[in-house]
Amino acid sequence: MATSTHTAGRVVFLDYLRALACLTVIIVHSCEFFYIGAEHPLCITSLADLHWANLIDSLFRPAVPLFVMASSYLLVPLRDDTRTFFKRRFTRVAIPYLIWMILYALIPQFGSSWADMDLAANARALLFNFPGIAGHLWFVYMLLGVYLLMPIISPWIKTLTKRGEEIFIGVWFLTTFIPFLRYLGQAELYGEAIWNEFSLFYYVSGYIGYVVIAHYIRTYVIDWSWRKVLSVGLPLFVVGYAITAGWFYWYALSEVGVNAEGMILGSMADLRDVEASWRFCTPGVAMMSVALFIGFKKITCDKGWFYRLITDVSKLSYGMYLMHIFILNAVFRGLTCNLPTPLSIFSTAVTTYIISYLLTKVISYLPKSKYIIG
Repeated sequence: MATSTHTAGRVVFLDYLRALACLTVIIVHSCEFFYIGAEHPLCITSLADLHWANLIDSLFRPAVPLFVMASSYLLVPLRDDTRTFFKRRFTRVAIPYLIWMILYALIPQFGSSWADMDLAANARALLFNFPGIAGHLWFVYMLLGVYLLMPIISPWIKTLTKRGEEIFIGVWFLTTFIPFLRYLGQAELYGEAIWNEFSLFYYVSGYIGYVVIAHYIRTYVIDWSWRKVLSVGLPLFVVGYAITAGWFYWYALSEVGVNAEGMILGSMADLRDVEASWRFCTPGVAMMSVALFIGFKKITCDKGWFYRLITDVSKLSYGMYLMHIFILNAVFRGLTCNLPTPLSIFSTAVTTYIISYLLTKVISYLPKSKYIIG
């Protein structure tokens, strides 16, 4: 096993991190078949599905924060001038996104037809947001927003002391509790009103916290032993997981409840609220994300066929992310819908992951493929 963390210009642990994060995103989306329905937005047909969907989905919720932290670890503070930075980032991110957004708007999913699609509504939606069938594309809007801020925060973070970063991260962590504070009966918090949606903590909340955390880890979490990593990371992960899974379980059973047929059926508001602890800027998810990131930082294996495969997946992960919903729906409905819940979730995710990788690999051989898969 190699002892370096960089190989041929690559940061080794980030390749493993991206490869895993891409898989965990697909696992999270595979869980949705077991708690989201059509007639009832919240639709859990059995307590077994409740347990499995919650246990598995909660475990893999750090996927999105890990992607944000991986990008920020390399990019902040900026090493290029602002123009070069935007040209590289937006070419590799925005153009493939636009292509796939149009494809999702125009091509029916597995099991449906063009007659089932409202192409006019999809076309109008493209002016303002992602198509409804491609909800995963919200991530790209968020990532582009983070990129817009990076040239602004880079000079600030260069001059910030270690203590200054810790204070910012501490304040940011407090903001991750705000979604839960709303359940105490106060809808408007810290300056919010019908004429002002920008609260006291608005500008230090959201995904910008993960950008600063990634820089802090790169700068100050250096040469930690496995003992220190585990002594810090393991409690963070366990407590974070308990918060993330505990809320979903409590809300589904206590606030929505089981009907006479043993099902949990709820409205769109119930679906939104039961997922409150699964949001990516909540305390449980943040704690698990930090724990995993510092753990992955210890990975140094950069030899052999397995790392070559991991590196390839890492390079293709954005394209895999963009296309995977097309494949996921087909795999679930065509292959695994009759399997036991946990086996169905993981077999759907792994099969989708492999097919997405192979298709993205084929596309990568095309001229100008970077404009399709990033």
